[in-house]
Amino acid sequence: MPIATRHLGRVDYLPTYAAMQAFTDARTAETPDSLWICEHFPVYTQGLAGKSDHILNAGDVPVVQANRGGQVTYHGPGQVVAYPLIDLRRAGYYIKEYVYKIEESVIATLAHFGVTGHRVTGAPGIYVRMNDPGSHAALIGPLNPADPFQGLGKIAALGIKVSRHCTYHGVALNVAMDLEPFSRINPCGYAGLETTDLSTIGVSASWQETADVLGQKLATYLAP
Repeated sequence: MPIATRHLGRVDYLPTYAAMQAFTDARTAETPDSLWICEHFPVYTQGLAGKSDHILNAGDVPVVQANRGGQVTYHGPGQVVAYPLIDLRRAGYYIKEYVYKIEESVIATLAHFGVTGHRVTGAPGIYVRMNDPGSHAALIGPLNPADPFQGLGKIAALGIKVSRHCTYHGVALNVAMDLEPFSRINPCGYAGLETTDLSTIGVSASWQETADVLGQKLATYLAP
């Protein structure tokens, strides 16, 4: 059964969060999986493990408590947000594999634009080399504990929730956004972690083009 993709446009976070919960609570074994793709108005979202001291200065940006994993992140215009609503038991894979498939989808999307995405052990999300985003060289050995993100910028954030084997929340990929709000938090709980987007590393891709590529990659990688 193919995943049905829905494009929601630019929407407020809270009603979208509520709609994901309602969809998940109401779904049955026969409910088709869905992939929601959207853009949010500015908002900080705090994960279940989130510590308030990671929000340095929210200013006029609302802070919403969510039931996903992870710490605080920022959503705003110019960022593609994808919410896969998948029945993992029916799809036939476990949470760890699900996360891996989402990461692979982002890495494949970045590769489409000539950018190499990297995983950092123990720090979910996808990162790029700021000074050489197209480099295929692997990240070698343990990173410097004093500065584990030296030279890297975070370009995609991941946070998921699984309820009765069904997923919601998802992944956010930065395309061309105002990155200043990230400086007012410790992104994903890491002080000083640089956040970047495609435009900052020299890729002139539109939001829609990026959303289309990411949506296609997610639908392919997450298929049962």
